[in-house]
Amino acid sequence: MKYILDTNALIFYLYSPEQLSEAALDIVYNEQNQIYVSIVSLWEIAIKSSIGKLEIKNSIEEIAGICLKYKIELLAINPLHLDQIANLPHIHGDPFDRLIISQALVENLTIVTRDSIIPKYSVDAIW
Repeated sequence: MKYILDTNALIFYLYSPEQLSEAALDIVYNEQNQIYVSIVSLWEIAIKSSIGKLEIKNSIEEIAGICLKYKIELLAINPLHLDQIANLPHIHGDPFDRLIISQALVENLTIVTRDSIIPKYSVDAIW
């Protein structure tokens, strides 16, 4: 199966895996699964870190390297992802989450997230 980690799931995976749900743990540690992280998640971490909303131990480059080391692929943003945003209902106001939702829809990915708003979209989500 193919999954995309929401930013919160990525942060838990990197810094406090005990906060991941049992289902999320099963997904990220199953080598049969393809796991992705959106570049938008790295952007969100960079922004929140720079304004003091998030404290992280690693640079964004280091986080990207850790992801690649653990076979988590970085998903670039492409025009189809951006076009999909225009088709989304305005349920979630977070632009980072809206882009992850769009990427999941375009790429047929299940989102691993604890965000309770994301499953209100017609996207597969699990926690």
